[in-house]
Amino acid sequence: MSKLSSLDITKFLPHRAPFLMVDKVLSISDDHVSTSFTIPKENIFNYQGYFNEAGLVENAAQTCSSIVGKSYFEESDTQGEKTKLIGFISAIKKVQITTCPKVESSIITEANLISRFDTDAYSLCTLQCKISQDHKELLSCELNLVIQEIK
Repeated sequence: MSKLSSLDITKFLPHRAPFLMVDKVLSISDDHVSTSFTIPKENIFNYQGYFNEAGLVENAAQTCSSIVGKSYFEESDTQGEKTKLIGFISAIKKVQITTCPKVESSIITEANLISRFDTDAYSLCTLQCKISQDHKELLSCELNLVIQEIK
């Protein structure tokens, strides 16, 4: 597993502010990723001082998609100049949210690839994900994602 704290996550994700819900990739491999996110005051998913449930699910999806997104990039394209991706949640199989974090706090998200099916047109994958704060689990889920390269 490589440590990539200097990696620009926007090279693996199509999302941009105000819809980018991941700050840093802490580690990434072909089947696991760990990210961090400090929730800004102006985040669109904030409600009454908390990062809401939809924001947690979006953070999980963006973290998960970086595992598959990473595989579309060649070593020479680490800045994402040649490769452009789109992705979306195709199914949420399970989700359990225990609490929502406060605005301006930091969360850690970890995801594991369960399965992946690649075609010439897209990748379909199933992932398990957990979000925690101060070693307390906030969310656990299982998602299906579709990732497609734009040519």
